Amino acid sequence: MSGTGLKSYSCTEDLRQTSGQLIDIRSPSEFNQGHWPGAINLPLFSDEERAAVGKSYKREGREKAILLGLKFTAPKLLTLKKELEHLSQIRFETNVIESQKPCLRLYCWRGGMRSASIGWLANLLNLNPVILKGGYKAYRKWVHQQFIKEWPLRLIGGRTGTGKTDILISMSKMGINTIDLEGLANHRGSSFGGLGQPLQPTSEQYENLLAETLQNYKDTRNKDIWLEAESANLGRCRIPSELFKQMKKAPLLEIERSKVERIEQLVKLYSKHDKEALKEATSRISRRLGPQRTKQALTAIENEQWEEACNSMLDYYDRCYDYELDRSPKKETLDISSLSPDLAVKSLLGKGLLY
Repeated sequence: MSGTGLKSYSCTEDLRQTSGQLIDIRSPSEFNQGHWPGAINLPLFSDEERAAVGKSYKREGREKAILLGLKFTAPKLLTLKKELEHLSQIRFETNVIESQKPCLRLYCWRGGMRSASIGWLANLLNLNPVILKGGYKAYRKWVHQQFIKEWPLRLIGGRTGTGKTDILISMSKMGINTIDLEGLANHRGSSFGGLGQPLQPTSEQYENLLAETLQNYKDTRNKDIWLEAESANLGRCRIPSELFKQMKKAPLLEIERSKVERIEQLVKLYSKHDKEALKEATSRISRRLGPQRTKQALTAIENEQWEEACNSMLDYYDRCYDYELDRSPKKETLDISSLSPDLAVKSLLGKGLLY
């Protein structure tokens, strides 16, 4: 990148060890599709401008495309300057020598002209920019590599309503390595799983979030990482195939609760939602429930007979779970009926089932 004045390009692993704000230079639609978690979007081009520059490159060549890009960028320089200066100060600490100051960590799609252009401006402002070599494409390669690695996974399973997510949360509070697959996906996995949840990330961004969570445990590889036994899809998010293969081979700890407790848990979780949303979710699985159970469930929801509604659908979900459970290579089972999540985890620890 001659002429930019830049001195520092860094690979993904090295950039991870560098302090300072991550800045994604790509267009808003690129950023929304997927980005390095924690990055802030400071687009050099809007979506429309990026498309126009791309078309110009294909039709008229590199020089014309550069000139068009400069035309779009010139009016934004003052705003970009102010934004870069603001972002550079977010993580600066007082009383540090110059060589230890955090930098601005920049990336675009391939680590090319967009990030180099912003890097040039940041360099003129003495903001210590570092560009990700290979850009977001290189970061995505790093993400995929995380799922190929062998991880010490263990699964926690149980029928619908046993409170598996609550158990994982309690485990995490007690210092046990956990990954909340449903929490990262903003989805509980069933037809009802999206009710009351924030907007889901894209599958691409879900992979990025998972990779970063796994990376948090890279220094504790000798300790188990607990996940909930899931199907491959959580709404529109999909567990990466290589990680899912490892999950299918992982030992499973099954927790059990009485049916009364399970129904109480489900009523508490879902009765607060809009009846029409509950009916729509029920109708989505009507072919699997069968006409009689579907009718019973819809009528119960309409009449706010929540226990009956749950009971009408539990048989279907139990059969689905039991089918998946039979395919688990190794399992242990513990009844935690009447125990709170915290007491259940203490019981599991006491019995040597968590380690």
